Amino acid sequence: MRSDDRFREQLSHLGAAADANIGLAETALALGRRFRPRTALEPYRRHLERVARDVDAYAGETEDGARIHIRAEALAQVVTGRYGYRGADDRHDGPVDHANLLSVIDRRRGSAVSLGIIYLEVCRLLGWTCGAVDFPVRMLVRLENEGRREILDPYDHGRRLHALELRTMLMAERGPNAELRWRHTAPLEKREILVRLESGIKDAYLREGRLEDARDVIETMVLFAPAAAALWRESGLISAKLGDVRAAVAALEESLRLGAGDAGSRRTSALLQELRGRLG
Repeated sequence: MRSDDRFREQLSHLGAAADANIGLAETALALGRRFRPRTALEPYRRHLERVARDVDAYAGETEDGARIHIRAEALAQVVTGRYGYRGADDRHDGPVDHANLLSVIDRRRGSAVSLGIIYLEVCRLLGWTCGAVDFPVRMLVRLENEGRREILDPYDHGRRLHALELRTMLMAERGPNAELRWRHTAPLEKREILVRLESGIKDAYLREGRLEDARDVIETMVLFAPAAAALWRESGLISAKLGDVRAAVAALEESLRLGAGDAGSRRTSALLQELRGRLG
């Protein structure tokens, strides 16, 4: 079996796995490796383990009541201060590299999602309770301990964010009438995080007009997120633009099967009928 076939098979197994059983950082490293197939992953695993040990040493032993704040400080001071991880600037960095965890570790620059994965992996290695937050502006991280919680922004030096700061960020993104709602801090599952990570690459390709490359990324995503109707729909629309009618029909049929009754179903059905007509 070729390495590409093994990789696709591994992702397909993830597609059938429970979300809790997905290795987030390990999968992100494997996804990055497809762009650099000869790269060994072990040095990157050891790097993340070293970061975790340094965070643990910084946090030290504190009283439980203060531990959440010390842990948040340790993450920011070690990941950003000691190792130099920063949010990437599209003006100076290749946006595809921002979402490739291998490149992010090499260059210490990344997207909000890729940097968030580093925070989440460090916390996992230390046994700390931590999860991703589905904030509209960008993905954040929620650290929890002893009934207390802190929301951190890995993209902005691990800054701790309170309700007023979250609302300010939301208003800057959506206008002065935007209100902070509970859904804005809803948790993200691991599979959703990986879809967001890969979407950064897909969106970069679309901006560059690289439709076939964008479709390849989506086809990778549906291997580990096969129930995501929106991905199948997007794959179908891109295939239609590429003139690959048979692939477009297959993808759009799957999107309708998975997302029956959603807002885009009527438009998808109309396009599907047109494409079927082309097939005769």
